[in-house]
Amino acid sequence: MKKIIFTSYILLLLVMSPINASADDKVSLLLDWFINPDHGPIIIAEEKGYFSEYDLDVEIVAPADPSMPPKLVAAGKADLAISYQPQLHLQVSEGLPLLRVGTLVATPLNCLLVLKDGPISTPADLKNKKIGFSVAGVEEALLSAVLEKYDISIDEIELINVNFSLSPALMSKQVDAVIGAFRNFELNQMDIENVPGHCFYIEEEGVPAYDELIYVANPKKMDQSEIARFLKATELATQFIINNPEESWEIFSSTSKELQNELNRRAWFDTIPRFALRPAANDEARYKDFQDFLYSSGLIEKKVSIKELTRDITRK
Repeated sequence: MKKIIFTSYILLLLVMSPINASADDKVSLLLDWFINPDHGPIIIAEEKGYFSEYDLDVEIVAPADPSMPPKLVAAGKADLAISYQPQLHLQVSEGLPLLRVGTLVATPLNCLLVLKDGPISTPADLKNKKIGFSVAGVEEALLSAVLEKYDISIDEIELINVNFSLSPALMSKQVDAVIGAFRNFELNQMDIENVPGHCFYIEEEGVPAYDELIYVANPKKMDQSEIARFLKATELATQFIINNPEESWEIFSSTSKELQNELNRRAWFDTIPRFALRPAANDEARYKDFQDFLYSSGLIEKKVSIKELTRDITRK
């Protein structure tokens, strides 16, 4: 009898507990890389309490392997991952259940990087030159589009895989240019090391504009309400960043000593104008144009419905 009464009392406490009744919804987010200024709205949303305002408890996880986050989301092991629009097209064409549900960085960051005082003053000068890259496939297609504008075939340059040592390979003159460098990082890194670089912006050189960083979810498993609230919180964070760039940098950099350096400070201010002001907004034409580009480049074998690639999940 005592056991029954005691158990009933415990159950009553659990039901009446305010912590249990108002617990935030848990959302797991896998980053594309270690935390850096590209992730500003996420970190500010956490630090300013915007996630909590929308009843969310967001677990932010940096990956051990940067290639894994979208695959883990597709497998139902996480709710959201940060990925790249070009990668989304390739993975959906391969059959992975992924959907772009929001945008973090709304412009390309990728650029064709050369030495500012070097022999390359225009992409036309790249014929018979060495160009470094880190990821095969998409970067070759981007480079081909740039070269084509100047009547240069991809066969008329030498591609060298420098892994992720893009700016070091360029500064040491191992290569004449690199594709895949981020304009907000590698360009600043070179300037800090007194070896100034120059970016040819690929969206001005024949490549369709695209979203550099996006949020992807598994459309069969996602919780639409949770994601909509997540995007609203990051939208508030972006507004705060734009209105308070210095204060937001102080908040962001205070979260880790590893962030408190000149490279991250410069990257922060260079990235601010590229954050998506409306993360949930859906530009289907942009995704159609880039799918057409990848298809004509031979990187995808078939096209899919744009609604299988991107959706405004805030609309029913």
